[in-house]
Amino acid sequence: MDSTIVDAELAEQPAPHGAPCPSCGAPVEPGDRFCNSCGLPQAAAAPAAEVAQKHFRCQGCGAEVAVDADQRSYVCPFCDSTYVVDFSPEDSGRQPPEFVVGFAVPPDEASRRFDHWLRENTWFRPGDLKLAQLEGKLRGIYLPFWSFSMLAESTWNAQIGEYWYRTETYTTTVNGKTVTRTRRVRETEWWGLSGLHHNYYSGYLVTGSRGLAQPESQRIQPFRLEALKRYQPYFLAGWLSEEYSVEREAALAQCRAEFERRVEADVAAFLPGDTHSDLNVHSEFSQVGTDLILLPVYLATYRYQDKLYRFLLNGQTGKIAGDKPLSWRRISAAIGTGLGFMLLLLLVLWLMGVWGR
Repeated sequence: MDSTIVDAELAEQPAPHGAPCPSCGAPVEPGDRFCNSCGLPQAAAAPAAEVAQKHFRCQGCGAEVAVDADQRSYVCPFCDSTYVVDFSPEDSGRQPPEFVVGFAVPPDEASRRFDHWLRENTWFRPGDLKLAQLEGKLRGIYLPFWSFSMLAESTWNAQIGEYWYRTETYTTTVNGKTVTRTRRVRETEWWGLSGLHHNYYSGYLVTGSRGLAQPESQRIQPFRLEALKRYQPYFLAGWLSEEYSVEREAALAQCRAEFERRVEADVAAFLPGDTHSDLNVHSEFSQVGTDLILLPVYLATYRYQDKLYRFLLNGQTGKIAGDKPLSWRRISAAIGTGLGFMLLLLLVLWLMGVWGR
């Protein structure tokens, strides 16, 4: 019997599409019975349509943001500038996001928290703060972050110190007389030590936005990265999203500096003895893993007396960070009132002392 050899290829099927949660907008994949962010039961999702978007580049801060195609005008959420121009994302050559974490805080709840935050400590705030035109400033936006992981292999050397104590005798003068006493004196014995250190670091986020500096982004961290979903364009429906403007290599340099700091702290915590000095650590990093992810943030930027202020809310956990203007006139008045009250109290106590004689 003749044998026949048949070559066959397995055709790759397109991945099924889900849809954003109708309650919070978080990404819901096919087969999910509940939203991973808000817990809403999910009906069978119809295939999601492709999301049409327009892209703007801010000429003030350089941020590049995608918005719904039907949006006619645009104000930069990072610097409050209206000086923006259209651009084509295909011309940038940037890589697309790999993962996304959906919004778990609904827009109405975010607005409520923003209003409550703005009313806190109102006595020390300017009375005309409402003139800053805050209405409609709060917006939900997916911000780009670089997530890194890498293996650190380190060599180190240091001087290790161990305490020991001795008793010494000394003389001193008390009430004009010379007396002899003893005291306990701490001494340190030093010796050199060196060794190796290996550790795998992961999950460090570096902002991919030039409009949001790294220290500012860390004010609303951490994010729960176990909720990461594989990126699909429909996840962004109804939300703003920013293109990354910090390149991977620049973000990697920031991450390496942070991991070097962590290695040194880990080695220092590992060292024996009571103290140490002259710690030197040299690290080689390998097995570098990088993911470009979009994370949910509510952002409000406004100007008050020509100064820019910003409110941030973690769209997943609800953590808040922000800055508000202070009324130095009211603060000075409070300080003056407090000083006046203290002087009056001292005067009363002095008069009572005089009358008591």
